[in-house]
Parts: sequence; structure tokens; C-alpha cells
Amino acid sequence: MNIFDIVGPVMVGPSSSHTAGAVRIGYISGKLLGEPVRRARINLYGSFLATGRGHGTDRAIVAGLLGMKPDDMEIPDSFLLARERGLQFEFGEADLKDAHPNSVELILEGCAGNTLEVVAASLGGGRIKICKIDGIETNFCGDYPTLIVHNLDQPGHVTEVTSMLAHKSVNIATMQLYRDCRGGNAVMVLECDQEIPGESIGWLRHLEGILKVTYLSLEEE
Repeated sequence: MNIFDIVGPVMVGPSSSHTAGAVRIGYISGKLLGEPVRRARINLYGSFLATGRGHGTDRAIVAGLLGMKPDDMEIPDSFLLARERGLQFEFGEADLKDAHPNSVELILEGCAGNTLEVVAASLGGGRIKICKIDGIETNFCGDYPTLIVHNLDQPGHVTEVTSMLAHKSVNIATMQLYRDCRGGNAVMVLECDQEIPGESIGWLRHLEGILKVTYLSLEEE
């Protein structure tokens, strides 16, 4: 435990879970999309739905999608800024099962046409968890450079990915494997200690059997 687990994050807004965490969810989701967000469907769940407007959760998520962080003084003006920057957004109610009470489902479309669906939860103290990406269960916090590889459930793909990371001197902090059924679609989620070079991400995208590669870079643009 560190001091920020006790006193909470530096932030704008009344609640670390409903405001700071919501900004981080939007911010990390935008980074995962990998390009500016053009259109967002924001479906709120549980306490986010019931009390989110009073806590500024709606404005906080939009602020995060615009690239703001929890201490940005422009968070209260995010709706106006979104319209000025061409980000279209709408809100609805998420139909989730047994989800954390501070959860949101984001359906995103980027300016270059990429799409992404994210289910995330705010855990308190500004901490978050990415629970699903494109319908596949995940479990990571967005505190590390994170590689998400969607692939066919075939032998060799895990070795290809881990060998590439070893060749680039990228250390794996955590690794999670998921699949919907034997021989079906699978997902690898790898949190890393170093950033992964862009050319290596491009190399992965062109491998046979790789369906989609999503990368969370923590480098500032």
C-alpha cells in the first residue's frame, strides 16, 4: 500500500470512484482504441447509473475519452469541449450480469474507423479494472503497458508473442489467457514492464491466425 491508497488521487470532482475512476476509464479506453474517438455510446450500470450525474460521472467519462486525466481543470466542461472537437456521444443503460456497481460499457468508434467495446469498473481511490474487451473477459488495471492479442485457439501463438517480447527485451509482468471454446477464439492479455516498439505491434497484426491486436501505451503523445 502507498500513500495514494490512503489519501486518494489528485483529482477534480467530488468522488474518487465516480469521478476520478470514471476519467481513468475513459482515458484508458481511448488509449486502447489507439486513435481519437469520433463516436461513443456510454452505457452506465449500477451506482454509476443511479448517482453518476450528481457525481459528474458522465462528464468525467467524456473527459477521459478526450484524453484528460483526473486532475484536469476542464473536466466540468467536457461536454462542450467534446462537441467542439467533433466527439459525438450518447448515454444509455448497460445490461450487465453480476457486474461491479460502478461499471460502464463503452462502445467506441475512432476517427480512422477502428472500433472497440470495453466494460470497465471503478474500484475506488481512482483505481479501475478493465473487465471485458470486445466481449472477452479480461482483468487488468491500466497501470502497465498492456498488449491484448485476439487470435484463433491454435498451437504456437503464445510462443510467437512471448518470443517477440523477449527479442525486444520486454519483460512480462502478468499474462492471462482466455478462450471461448477449444479451437475457437482466444485472447492473450500481457502487462509489460517496458513499452513495446510500434513495429513489433505491426508485425503481430500480420501473423496468420491473429485476429486483432490492441495495445495500451502509457507514453505521452
